[in-house]
Amino acid sequence: MFLNEDLLVYIYTIILTLWVFFVTAYLTKKIYHYMISRRYPHNVVVYYNRKIIHIAAAGLVAFLVPFIYKDPLIPFVLGLFFGAVTYIPRRMNKLMYWFQVPENTYEVHFTILWGLSIYLMYLFTHNMFMSVIPAVFMSIGDGVTGIVRNLIYKKRTKSWYGNFAMMAVISPIGYAFAGLGGLVAGVVASLIEKLEGVDDNITIPLATVVVLFLWRIFG
Repeated sequence: MFLNEDLLVYIYTIILTLWVFFVTAYLTKKIYHYMISRRYPHNVVVYYNRKIIHIAAAGLVAFLVPFIYKDPLIPFVLGLFFGAVTYIPRRMNKLMYWFQVPENTYEVHFTILWGLSIYLMYLFTHNMFMSVIPAVFMSIGDGVTGIVRNLIYKKRTKSWYGNFAMMAVISPIGYAFAGLGGLVAGVVASLIEKLEGVDDNITIPLATVVVLFLWRIFG
């Protein structure tokens, strides 16, 4: 007997959730200890791991969302769930040291905005493929720019090298998902990421939502 569609959705959700736990709680922890043993600085390894999580966990799941879900409710709940998962260790003073840092809660913002941006875009478009664009830009784009900067500067910093790399990756993705409006949103998101003193885990998805919303109305 074939499994019904609703049951398949729950099975896929469990698999994706376990994958995210695998990347965040096991894979990146192993990477951390390996790179530390190779005498990489702690801050460099932590920053690499944050971007690996961006791409391998959140980015991959965001790409799969429109193929699995017909509406954004479960992705939104998953975003809130992982927001709690990343926030609770902070409250307990037990940071996941291989990717969390004491000076900011950006990874908590990331998980919440991942789910929230999907939900908001769906309200505007009723299209799951367009709904994941902000989450993909934030996950893949910010992941790419962070890795490029870490390779060049060996620290967390802002640089146009990273922004151009981000633009080169996410603009074609935006075009594939939403045509010219998606390309424009990719360019804007790449430029917004360069802003200093703000959390790009908030500015990237929200800017993308605004651009796509305005493009849908006036484009």
